Amino acid sequence: MRIGIVDLLGKEPPRNGYSRLMRANNTSIMPQVVGVWCEEEGHEVHIAYYSGPELLAGGLPEKLDLVFINAFSQAALLAYAFSAMYRHAGVPTVLGGPHARSYPEDARQYFDYVVGFCDRDLVREILADAGPHAPEGLYLSAKQQPASLPGLRQRWQFLKPSMDRARVLKLVPLLGSLGCPYKCSFCIDAVVPYQPLEYEGLKDDLRFFQELDLPRSVAVWHDPNFGIRFDEYLDAIEEVVPPGRITFVAETSLSLLKEDNLKRLKRNGFKAIAPGIESWFDIGDKSRMKRTMGMEKVRAVAEQANLVNSYIPYTQCNLIFGLDADDGAEPFELTKRFIDLAPGVYPHFALLSAFGRNAVLNLDYQRDGRVLPVPFHFLDLVQAMNVRPKNYTWTEFYDHVIDVFDYSFSARALARRYWTNKRSYIAWEQLFRGLSSERSNRLGYHRKMRRWLEQPEVRGFFEGETRDVPAVLTDQVREHLGPLWKWLPKKALAHDPNAFLHSGSAHPLPVLV
Repeated sequence: MRIGIVDLLGKEPPRNGYSRLMRANNTSIMPQVVGVWCEEEGHEVHIAYYSGPELLAGGLPEKLDLVFINAFSQAALLAYAFSAMYRHAGVPTVLGGPHARSYPEDARQYFDYVVGFCDRDLVREILADAGPHAPEGLYLSAKQQPASLPGLRQRWQFLKPSMDRARVLKLVPLLGSLGCPYKCSFCIDAVVPYQPLEYEGLKDDLRFFQELDLPRSVAVWHDPNFGIRFDEYLDAIEEVVPPGRITFVAETSLSLLKEDNLKRLKRNGFKAIAPGIESWFDIGDKSRMKRTMGMEKVRAVAEQANLVNSYIPYTQCNLIFGLDADDGAEPFELTKRFIDLAPGVYPHFALLSAFGRNAVLNLDYQRDGRVLPVPFHFLDLVQAMNVRPKNYTWTEFYDHVIDVFDYSFSARALARRYWTNKRSYIAWEQLFRGLSSERSNRLGYHRKMRRWLEQPEVRGFFEGETRDVPAVLTDQVREHLGPLWKWLPKKALAHDPNAFLHSGSAHPLPVLV
């Protein structure tokens, strides 16, 4: 058969300077893996990378027999429109990725197949059937994540088009493990058992990366929590990579970043690291500060983050706003103090969102009637929350968010961050990202949402008084989808936010639906 694979890198065309330069790097590994598996079954495979309706790289032929689409929830409506277009032409469609795991009940209305966990046997099963399924598609899931995956050497033909498009910086995705040993109640990976992949495969990935010798390239670990088996992973890297030969980026836990480990990471070319703080009052497992809260935690985390930043020039700390432990101005004021105490650290802020059935905590929110049917398009951790805050009105919450964003990316904060990291070219990237992506784009979104909340139609929707999607939200989806808007099914803007609760399943992994 002739197989098409669509990886949706963004829900809209790149609009600011930073996203124009970096969007082609938003690739996911599994679409490439599926491409390898399909080819190994004897099929002809083509891949296309889209951001909104704009083709960024690769491309698909006009005639196809089956199309796989990968999407996060923020790109779900784009995926639904693509699926409708292909199904209208008689081509069956398959949805995979985080949205398929989070909202399988909704996605089955718009696809012939919806995939949870995916392994080679499951792909083989889909290829053997490869037919239309209506009015609801089939939900299929492996019992667990695959034990092994095709490496970079096998995936490269499918990744290469996006890397060719990424002209300034090429972020090459690698994977050393699946799942996470920590049990953060909001996280999609917390319910997936931690599983390291084979070290020989990891070493071959690193050998091939060096063979490619790509200009301005960075190896980015897509592990949910890199280095859980720290010494074993660093041993594998050191066996095949001369010190400083590859620049690495990883997301990991603050508790792993002890000084001896930091020295080893620096020696091996790690230039960016992203530990999660998450909250000043909750979720302290990953920083080993479960009983440390408030200003005491701010001081302790700032001290640790400054130590990390002295070894790793791009230190990004992640925080979530809107958790139930947050109350009043204090969480936001504490964040400002952290910005003051750790001037070189890049802060990354997210708004709490409950993505269907992807986390245990979501079931509690649904039982309490707090989850809203916010269109998937806005569930990007920036534009809108779909959980009513426990301790804030909407306007209070957004006033605090706007204030802390404004402070964290003010001229003063940007200058201090640049000056602290001036020893590295990374300081320029942080300055550009802070101005373009954060201050201009994300802060602009929050201010727009705050203005929208003054409209009775929008306020009523977010207060749960009506399920009618406000016109301003619909208009933005129409603008972002462009020519694909005509293919979006009419009822796709609405969904059941409590489908997890209504399913009667207490487990967030939908092995069976």
